[in-house]
Amino acid sequence: MKSIVLMAAAVALLPVMSSMAVAGPIERACMASDRGGNRSLCGCIQQAADMTLSGGDQRRAAKFFNNPDAAHSTWTSQSKSDDAFWDRYQSFGQTAEAYCAG
Repeated sequence: MKSIVLMAAAVALLPVMSSMAVAGPIERACMASDRGGNRSLCGCIQQAADMTLSGGDQRRAAKFFNNPDAAHSTWTSQSKSDDAFWDRYQSFGQTAEAYCAG
């Protein structure tokens, strides 16, 4: 009997646990930010990130939610790698705006 109850509890918690495990760095940063808290919107933004940014780019971009100065430093940098990242980041922003607006 205990195993049936435990199995039922595990099945009931599966959607909650899987949604927590699936959250990417952008979604987590969005949810934690002072402008975040909307799971639907943050999830949509994460989907746009998944379409346009590598995992490393996502982790780097996620830091911008708490540190906008890092975004500015990257934008004004003269580094070719920063310029390439910024191009990808802008593409992500345009995709997120088109995909998640409305």
